[in-house]
Amino acid sequence: MMEVSSSSNSMEGIEGFQGSSSAIKIILDNLGYGRAPGTSFPSTDHMNHLSQTCVIEQSIPSPSECVAYEQYMHLSELTAKWKSKEWLSWPTELLLKPGLQALEMTFRLISVILCDTRSYIDKEEWKRRLESLTCSQLELISMICEGDKEAPTVQLSVSNGVLATKVSQEVWQRPGASPVVSRISEESLLPRLGTWKRAEDMVSRIWLAIECHMQRASFTLGLGEPNLSGKPILEYDKICKPSYLYSFRQSTQFHNAEDHTLCTVQQIFEAWVFTAQQLLKKIHQKTDQGDSAGASKDCWMIERIWKLLTDIESLFLLVDPNDFLCLKHQLAFKGSTSGAYCFKSTALRSLADGCRDLRHLLPKVMGVEADPKGGPRLQEAVMQLLHFHRLPRTRMPEDDASFVHDSGTIHLLLAFQAIEAAIKKFFFSYQQLVIVVMGSVEMNGPAHLGISDALFQKYSEPPYFPSVDGAKTFLSDYWYHNPATLVEAKMEGLRQSSGKPSEATRHPTFRSSIP
Repeated sequence: MMEVSSSSNSMEGIEGFQGSSSAIKIILDNLGYGRAPGTSFPSTDHMNHLSQTCVIEQSIPSPSECVAYEQYMHLSELTAKWKSKEWLSWPTELLLKPGLQALEMTFRLISVILCDTRSYIDKEEWKRRLESLTCSQLELISMICEGDKEAPTVQLSVSNGVLATKVSQEVWQRPGASPVVSRISEESLLPRLGTWKRAEDMVSRIWLAIECHMQRASFTLGLGEPNLSGKPILEYDKICKPSYLYSFRQSTQFHNAEDHTLCTVQQIFEAWVFTAQQLLKKIHQKTDQGDSAGASKDCWMIERIWKLLTDIESLFLLVDPNDFLCLKHQLAFKGSTSGAYCFKSTALRSLADGCRDLRHLLPKVMGVEADPKGGPRLQEAVMQLLHFHRLPRTRMPEDDASFVHDSGTIHLLLAFQAIEAAIKKFFFSYQQLVIVVMGSVEMNGPAHLGISDALFQKYSEPPYFPSVDGAKTFLSDYWYHNPATLVEAKMEGLRQSSGKPSEATRHPTFRSSIP
C-alpha cells in the first residue's frame, strides 16, 4: 500500500487528480478493482462464477412445479389480462393496469381479514400492515400517473341536487350554485368497505392517502376520495375490472383459511413483478434515447417495487403457524425440494436477471466502451464523472467531451446501485422469512442445502457494477490523502477568475479554512 500513499499524495487538487491516469491504475490494481490491459481474468474467478451458476440452476424448480404454481395463482389468466392493450394511445396502460389490480386485490384481502372468524389471528396487526401496504402501492401508482395525459378519464359532472346511489358522491356545493359531484367506482371494494363499521377508520385513512398521493397527477382514482381539487376521474372500473378480477379469488378447497391468504398475497406479488418488467423495457428504451433523467426515475421505481415485494412477502409473518403448515402439506409444497419457493416464480427470476443485466448499459450511459482486456477505462470515466461534476463547466477542457456530463447520469448510476441493494435485501429477507415461518430445518436441513446456497448466492454476489464500486473506493482513498481544503482553494480561484462571487464573500468563515 506504499504505492497508494505516494501516488495519492502527489496529486494536489484538481490537476493532480486529472493527470493521474497511471496512478489510478496502480491504486485500482492494489485495491483489487481493476486489471492492467492485457491481463486476463484469473481462472479462479471464472470457476467461482461457474460454481455459483450451477448452485442456482440446481435450485430452480422443475417446469412442472412452476406450472403448478402458476395454475394455483391463476397466473396465466392474470398475465393475459395485464398484457392486453385496450387503449392504443395510452402508453402507460401496461404499467398502471397491474398496479391497480394489485391494489384491488389488497382491498379484497382486507375484507377477508375483517371477516375472518378465527379468534386467534392478530387482526389489528393485519390491518396495520395492509394499510401500510396500500399506501406503498398508492405511492408507486401516483409515480406512474405523473405526467400521464392520455389516461382514460371522465370529467366532474354538475348535478341538480339528485345524487345517484353508489355511483356519485357530493364533493362540495357553493352558495347559489349547483353541487359538483364526483363519480366513484361501482365495482371496487373500497367504497363498500367504507360503509363497514369495523373498517370505516381504516378506509378513511386510505381515502386521504389517495388524495395526497394523487396530488402530482392530473387525475384521481375515483375510489371515494374527497377530490377537493376537482380533477378528472380515472375510468377505474373499465381499466381494473374488479368484478372480473374477483373471479380469480381462490376458493378454500382445503377448508383452510390461509389458502385464500396465500393465493391473494402471491397474486399481488406477481402483479408488481410484471410492472417492474415493463419498467425494465422502458429503461432500455430511454437509455438508447439518451434520457438519463427519465431512466433514473424508472430505476428508482423498480427499487421501490423490490422493497414493496419484501413487504408483501412479510405478510406471511402473520399467518397462523398451524393452519399455514397444514396448508403447506395439503398443497404438497414439501414434495418440492429442488428449489426455493420464490424460485417457482418464473417472472421473479427473469426480473432479477434483468436487473442484474442493467450493468451492460453502463458503457452506453457513460459513452465509453468497456475494455475487453479488463482495463479500468470505464472505471476512470466514472471517477471523472463523480469528481468533476462539481466544477464550473466553463472551466472544463473544451477538447475533452468526457468531462461534460449531465447530473442525470450520476442519478442513474446511483439508481442502478440502489436496485442492486434492494434485490440483495429481498433475497436475504426471504431466506429469514422462510426460517421464521416454516422453521430453520426448512432452509438449513440436509434436504434443502441447495435452496439455502442459492439464496445465499443471490444476496452475496459480487457488485453488479464493479466500475462504479471501484470508482467510489478510489475516491474515498483520494479524499483521505487529499484534504478538502486544497480542492476548495482551487475552486475558489476558479470562481474569482470567472467573476463569480467568492465563497469568502458569501461565507466569511470560508476564508479561515484556506491555508
